[in-house]
Amino acid sequence: MYEPLFIAFAGNIGAGKSTAAKIVADHYDFEIFYEPVVENRFLKQYYADMKRWSFTLQMEFLLKRIEHHVDIGNTTQGCVQDRTLIEDPEIFAKYLHGLGYMSDAELDLYFDYFRRFNSQITQPNKIILLHTSDVNVLLRRISERGREEESGITAEFLRGLNAYYETFEQVAKRKYELDILKVDVSDVDIRKGEGQARFLDQVRAFLEKDRKQSAKLPLNF
Repeated sequence: MYEPLFIAFAGNIGAGKSTAAKIVADHYDFEIFYEPVVENRFLKQYYADMKRWSFTLQMEFLLKRIEHHVDIGNTTQGCVQDRTLIEDPEIFAKYLHGLGYMSDAELDLYFDYFRRFNSQITQPNKIILLHTSDVNVLLRRISERGREEESGITAEFLRGLNAYYETFEQVAKRKYELDILKVDVSDVDIRKGEGQARFLDQVRAFLEKDRKQSAKLPLNF
C-alpha cells in the first residue's frame, strides 16, 4: 500500500509557483492546494503598512498552511502545494524581522507557534524550488497577473527575498532533511510548448530518481 505523494513548490513572489503547481497537478491528476493569498484577510493592509501588519500576516499564513497540511494528511490522493510551509519562517519572517517590520518578541512568538505546529504535521516528499536571480522577471510576472494589493512591490524588496532564497535549498536539505529540485525559470515559459515539456521532464526525473528505494512512490508512477 503506497502513501500518496506530496509535492510542494517554493519560490519568490512572481516566480510562477501557482502556474507550475497547476501544470504538475493536471499532469499527474493530483489535488492542488493553492497559496491562500486571495482570501487572506490582511494582505492589502500589509502592503500598505508592513510594520503594522507583518506579524499578523505571517500568523494568518501559518494557520492557513497548517490547515493545508492537515487536509493533505487526510487525503488518499497525491497532492501539490503552492508554496511550502517552511518558507514563511526561514525566509519571510526572518526577512521582515531584519527590515524592522517584526520585533524580536514577535519573531520569537511566531517561531514558538511554528515549532509547535510543525511538530504535528508531515513535510512534503519533494520540493521544487523555482528561482531566478533577475528580479525584473519577477516584477514583470507580478504586473501581468495584476493583483492590486501587489502593485507596490519593489525590486529592492524582491532582491532582499532572493538573498534568502539563495540559501533555501541548503536549509531545506540540511535543517529539514527534504528532497529539493532547483529549477531556473529566468528564461523559460513553462505555460506551454517546449518550455512546459522540458519542465515536466525535469519534474518526472526528480520524482522518479529514488522510486525504487521509496515506498512512497509506486513503481508504475
